[in-house]
Amino acid sequence: MSQPTQSSHKPAVGRGYAIAIFGIAVWSATATFIGYLTTNYDLPPFLLAAWRDAIAGVTVWLVLRTFRPDLLHLPRSQWRFVIGYGVLLSGFNALWTVSVVLNGAAVSTVLVYSSAAFTAIIAWRLFGESMSLAKMTAVLLGIGGLVLVSGAHNPAAWKSNAIGVITGLISGLIFTAYSLTGKVSARRGISSWTALTYTFMLASLLLAVYNFVLPELGSVTLGSPSLLPALDTRGWVALVLLGLGPTIGGYGLYNYSLSYLPASVVNLLATMEPAMTAVQSYFLLGERFTLVQVIGSLLIIGGVVIIRLMEEKSPREIVNISPV
Repeated sequence: MSQPTQSSHKPAVGRGYAIAIFGIAVWSATATFIGYLTTNYDLPPFLLAAWRDAIAGVTVWLVLRTFRPDLLHLPRSQWRFVIGYGVLLSGFNALWTVSVVLNGAAVSTVLVYSSAAFTAIIAWRLFGESMSLAKMTAVLLGIGGLVLVSGAHNPAAWKSNAIGVITGLISGLIFTAYSLTGKVSARRGISSWTALTYTFMLASLLLAVYNFVLPELGSVTLGSPSLLPALDTRGWVALVLLGLGPTIGGYGLYNYSLSYLPASVVNLLATMEPAMTAVQSYFLLGERFTLVQVIGSLLIIGGVVIIRLMEEKSPREIVNISPV
C-alpha cells in the first residue's frame, strides 16, 4: 500500500488549521453576542442563557433525530449522571452570562480561561494526574492573572463591583467542575453530541426556573416576569445566531478540526479565543482593557499554553477547557 506523500499531507493539515481557527473565532463571539443583547435590549442574564441553551439543545436534538437517532438513546444508568451534568451547565451559563453583564465580554472570557489552573489542581487530586513544577507554575500564573483581570487585588473594585468580582471568580471554578465532568462523560462512553443535546435542554429548563426564582441580586437584574424576551427582529436574529453560531457551530467546527489535527494542537490554538473576543468587544462593544488587565490576561494565557504544551507530552491527561 502506498504511503501518503508529504505534499498531500500539507493541504490536509492546512485545512485543519483553517477549520480550527475559524471555529475558535466563531466560538469566541459568544460573549460578544451576549454583551450586545444585554446592552442593547436589556435582556436579563438568566432569560438570555435559557433561550441560548434551548435553541442549541433543541436544534441538535432535531438534527440527531433526523440523521443519527441512535445517538439520542441514553441508557437508564447514565441519566442520573447526565442530569447532574446539566445542572452544572446551567450554573456555569448563569454565572458566566452575569459575569459578561458585570465585567464585560473580554474580561469574562479571560476569567473563564483561568479555570485551566483550577482544573489542573482538581485533576491532580481526584484523577491522580501529575503535578510537575511546570504545571504548578502554570497554576500560579493562572491564579495570579485571575486576580489582576478581575480586579480582586484592588480594594476599590470590591466596593464598586463586588458582585462582578465574585461572579468572575466563581464562574472559573464552576467551569472547572463542568470541564472535569466532561472528562468523566467521555470515560463513560457518552457521545459528546448526546451529552450536548440533553445537558443544554435540561439547562434551559433550569435557567427558566432561575429566571423566576432569583429575578434580582442587589441592584443587578437577573430575571424577567415573562419567558418571552422583548426583542425586535434584529434582536431575535442575534439571539438565534448566538444559539446556532457560537454554541453549535463553534463546537462542531472545533470537533471537526480534530479529524485533521492532534487534540493538543487544537487545544493550543484555542488559547486565541480571549484575544479574539477582546478584539470583537473592542470594535463592537467599545470595551477596553487596563494595563493591569492586559498583564493579567497574558499571565492566564501563558499558564494555559504551558498546560496544553504538557498535554502534548501526556495525551492521556487531556482535558478540554474551552468554554461551550
